[in-house]
Amino acid sequence: MKNASDMQARLSDPRIPTPCYVVDESRLLKNLKILEMVQERTGCRILLALKGFAMFSLFPVIREYLCGVAASSVDEARLGAEAFGGEVHFCAPAFPDAHFDELLSYCHHMVFNSFSFWNRYKTRIADSGRPVRCGIRVNPEHSEVKTPIYDPCGPGSRLGVTREQFDPGRLAGISGLHFHTLCELNADALARTLPVFEKKFGVYLADMEWVNFGGGHHITRDDYNVQLLCDVISDFSRRYSLQIYLEPGEAIALNTGVLMASVLDIVHNGMAIAILDTSAAAHMPDVLEMPYRPVVEGAGTPGEYPFTYRLAGLTCLAGDVIGDYSFTAPLQVGDRLIFHDMAHYTMVKNNTFNGVRLPSIGILTCDGEFRLIRQFGYTDYRNRLS
Repeated sequence: MKNASDMQARLSDPRIPTPCYVVDESRLLKNLKILEMVQERTGCRILLALKGFAMFSLFPVIREYLCGVAASSVDEARLGAEAFGGEVHFCAPAFPDAHFDELLSYCHHMVFNSFSFWNRYKTRIADSGRPVRCGIRVNPEHSEVKTPIYDPCGPGSRLGVTREQFDPGRLAGISGLHFHTLCELNADALARTLPVFEKKFGVYLADMEWVNFGGGHHITRDDYNVQLLCDVISDFSRRYSLQIYLEPGEAIALNTGVLMASVLDIVHNGMAIAILDTSAAAHMPDVLEMPYRPVVEGAGTPGEYPFTYRLAGLTCLAGDVIGDYSFTAPLQVGDRLIFHDMAHYTMVKNNTFNGVRLPSIGILTCDGEFRLIRQFGYTDYRNRLS
């Protein structure tokens, strides 16, 4: 959003229901133009990682700038093929055999997590006649991510083939290598990763056609070093004649959306607690999983402003707490709150715990109008069950 007052004005439309994810199309375009610039300067191709953002109503906008999608399941691959178009890249630790034929029908690139899994499917891929480019995910065993649950290269990781387990005798039919070492990191982390990757696997790049630098590149963050990213990619390209792919999950939708919520009740137990019509557990699970404290428009840290509240969800989970915040005026039942940066890893991860309905989804168009895309109800909850 351009600034706080502008955001509040644009989100004051009474037609916006709560809870509701609202994505600002103008902010999305700003991010996409940064990514387009990186592609133009380096020749790399950037994919939309559906695991982070899969709001297909905005695919027509995104595909004007990006070449395709990165999928990790047959349903993500299908959504990419049907709603996005362009290249469909697939990479997952494994997949059920029953999904293979359908998966193959959607994909242009398939990355295998092990040589044993590749060996199981290479003949079927060759016999299919589909021009699918196949790759192996490698694990450089180089950790940049500090939170263990998000570190794909941590000890005992199941993700990718280590150098010790790498078998060059089984590379026939493999045209690319894929690695993923980052999560919400700057370009310096990639700059440190690449020399390790090259030391361990560079000898095999001469026989490859492409390489995927994975995700976790926070390219559209304000302090991201875009120049360093471009320099690193360009330097690599000068040394290896390969097509380079990046698949940032968050960079596409970073800071493009909010979650609108309303105060349902205020209770007291040692402090004031505002119960909202949203939920950390159901609607913004990374708040508990990461964990992190989301920014709330107009709010400060506890005690920063005169009135401090614990913001909590409406489920029965005792720990369904978003965090403690202070405000310049007392909260009242019916007040609306704006949670920042709620476009990525929300819609793709939310759930209907307690039968709590999912937030609506809407778009703030470039001309400032709110467009409601979807609302959820009982059938959405029921159809997930049996």
